[in-house]
Amino acid sequence: MKKIFLVYGSIAGVIVGGMFFATYPLHENGTLTPEYGMLVGYTTMIIALSLIFFGVKSYRDNQLNGAINFGKAFGLGLLITLVASVIYALTWEIMFNTLASDYLQKWNAYSLQKMKDAGASMAELAAKQKEMAGFDEMYKNPIVRFGFTIAEISPVGIVISLISAALLRKKGSLKTQQTI
Repeated sequence: MKKIFLVYGSIAGVIVGGMFFATYPLHENGTLTPEYGMLVGYTTMIIALSLIFFGVKSYRDNQLNGAINFGKAFGLGLLITLVASVIYALTWEIMFNTLASDYLQKWNAYSLQKMKDAGASMAELAAKQKEMAGFDEMYKNPIVRFGFTIAEISPVGIVISLISAALLRKKGSLKTQQTI
């Protein structure tokens, strides 16, 4: 089981982490706005973490003679999620401390501009700036930042783990057809 969660989790982590680097130039030149960036990010998470299903299925079919209970399937999905999440968070740490060191300033400016465009008052803008300054100060702590980053991806992995465990828990469900 250790090999399964390390391999599938690592592949998923490299996929989601790699998207930081792949989309960075698009963010920088304005092609990818923050909203669409979030859409691309979460879509990538879903695609990458679909490897949970294949990891659990592989373990069930190759190690457990085609049968796995919900708890074991869910646990394996969580381990794959953990590995992928750690790689994702480590990749963000690299990005944040190198290429994207101005991320918060750009995000804050974008958010304030959206509020202005929506007709926010000066008081609302000032309150938002104060809120952002507090968050920015907290986000300087790498442990807090790592936790926030893990919290972005792990719910997606938990949901996919639940779905995978539910689908694969029955003996022979979604079994690969073998030809004679």
